[in-house]
Amino acid sequence: MIIFTKIIISNKMSQEIDKNILKTGTTTLGLVCKDGIVLAADKRMSYGGEGGVSLVAGKHAQKVVPINDKLVVTTAGVVSDIQLIVKLIRAELRLKEIKSKEESSTAEAANLLASLVYQNIRKFSPFLGLAHFLTAGRDSLGFHLYEVGADGSISKIEDFVASGSGTVLVYGLLESEYKKNLTVEEGIKLAVKSINSSMKRDPGTGEGLDVYTITEKEIKHVLEQEVETMFVNKGK
Repeated sequence: MIIFTKIIISNKMSQEIDKNILKTGTTTLGLVCKDGIVLAADKRMSYGGEGGVSLVAGKHAQKVVPINDKLVVTTAGVVSDIQLIVKLIRAELRLKEIKSKEESSTAEAANLLASLVYQNIRKFSPFLGLAHFLTAGRDSLGFHLYEVGADGSISKIEDFVASGSGTVLVYGLLESEYKKNLTVEEGIKLAVKSINSSMKRDPGTGEGLDVYTITEKEIKHVLEQEVETMFVNKGK
């Protein structure tokens, strides 16, 4: 009976994740390029109801977040969970660096983040903890992109990945326009085009976008643009 109860709870949690992750009002994406990684996200913060997005809660959200000088994540999910996990991963990586006197590889950092997400969704709480991250970084082995799912799973991405309510809209474009050996400059243009396409149809995506690049030289915030600015520039 105990085993059966555990299976029911596990299935219910899985159903809740499936039901809520696509309701997460955002579009985030990551592209693997031959000379780096491109991460992008929109800037709308929304409250969701049973029918999806019910209120635009903010228009200047920063959903692409540097963790340190070699690691960046995109964020989707419940804001309080995201903020706590970001604080924890920063602290844990810094503590490990102090103790071992070595920097963590991207794989180590991504696995640590996955462990924190796993603990978050399985904590005892009346509310489902929900946080999803795309994690990109560089180390001695090169550039890497990982998806850390809301259930604590981790997947290494070899080409592209997207998350949030605009995922379906973005994947169609990425499937047709992404190519191997894409340069970072080409990746930036594709990322902007993808987020823009999502903003046109997805109510949870909007207000503008942020784009970060991870290259051998640096992590750089290459673009921050609001919808009004984009429209003005388009009209000129």
